[in-house]
Amino acid sequence: MWFKNLTVYRLPADWSGSAASLEEALARRPLQPCSPLEMRSMGWVPPATTDRLLHTLGEHHLLALGVDQKLLPASVVRQEAERRARAQAETQGFPVGRRQMRALKMQVLEELRARALTRRRVTRGWIDPRGGWLVVDCASDRRAEELVETLRDTLGSLAVQKVDTERSPSACMAAWLMQSDASGAFSIEQDLELQSGEPAKSIVRYRRHPLDGKDVRAHITGGKRPTQLGLTWNGRISFVLTEKLQVKRVEFLEVAPESGDEEEIDPAEQFDLDFAVMAGELAKLLTDLVRELNGQQASGRAAAA
Repeated sequence: MWFKNLTVYRLPADWSGSAASLEEALARRPLQPCSPLEMRSMGWVPPATTDRLLHTLGEHHLLALGVDQKLLPASVVRQEAERRARAQAETQGFPVGRRQMRALKMQVLEELRARALTRRRVTRGWIDPRGGWLVVDCASDRRAEELVETLRDTLGSLAVQKVDTERSPSACMAAWLMQSDASGAFSIEQDLELQSGEPAKSIVRYRRHPLDGKDVRAHITGGKRPTQLGLTWNGRISFVLTEKLQVKRVEFLEVAPESGDEEEIDPAEQFDLDFAVMAGELAKLLTDLVRELNGQQASGRAAAA
C-alpha cells in the first residue's frame, strides 16, 4: 500500500467531493472483465482490504484504477498466420496474396483474442481534500494521466492541475548542490543525475557518492543541470526529486512493525494504520517541498487559497 512514486496534482480550491458522492460515482464504473472481442478493459477496483471502491480514513481517500490487458504478442499472431498461409498456398496451388494474408491475420487475431491470458495492472490514487492534493502512485506521466482522465470521466468534471512552482526544481537543486546543503527540512543524499543542454545532452550520474565535492559544482558551473537528486525530508522519508517535480523511490525510514505485534493486528486495522501514517507524512512533505520551491504559481490552488 505504501506509495513508491508520486505524480502530484493540485485539486481546485473549491473542490468539495464527499466520500459518499465519490464512492457512488466509482460504483458506476467498476472494472469489468474483457469481453471475447476486447483486448483491454479499465475501471475501479477495491484499493484496500474490503470490497469497497473507495477507502476513506478521516479526510483522506484512497482509490485504485484497474486495467485488464489481454496478452497476445504480435509475433504469435504473425507466426500462426504464416503457418496457415503456407497450408493455404499448398491447397490452392499458388502463394497467398496480400489481401489473403491480411484476412488470415484478422482471423487468427479474432480466434486467439478470445483465449488470451489477461494481466491486471492497478494504479492507486490518494486524495487529500484538506491539503488540496491528488497524488498518483506511479512514475509514468502516461499512467498518472490515465487515472486522472478516468476519474474526471467518472465524476463528470475534475479540474486538477500538475503542481507548477515559481522556482523550477532543477534550479533549486542546482542551488542546493552549489552550497552543498539543501534548505528547510531537506538534506542532500548521495544520488544525482546531471544533464547538459542541446545538442550533446551528455549525462553524468552519481550513485551512493558524496555530492559536496568540487567536481559536482564544476559540472553545474559548466552548464549541466540537475535532473534528479536524492533527498531526505526531516530524516523520515528519503526520495529522489526530478526536474518534472516527480517524487520517486520514496522510502519511509522510521516505519517498522513492533516486534511481537505482527500477528496481533488485524489486516484491516494494519492497513488503516499504514494509510494514516503515509497520508499524514506525505502531506507534510509535499507542503514543505512546494514551499521550498516558492509555492504554487498564481494559477494554482495555493494562490487561490
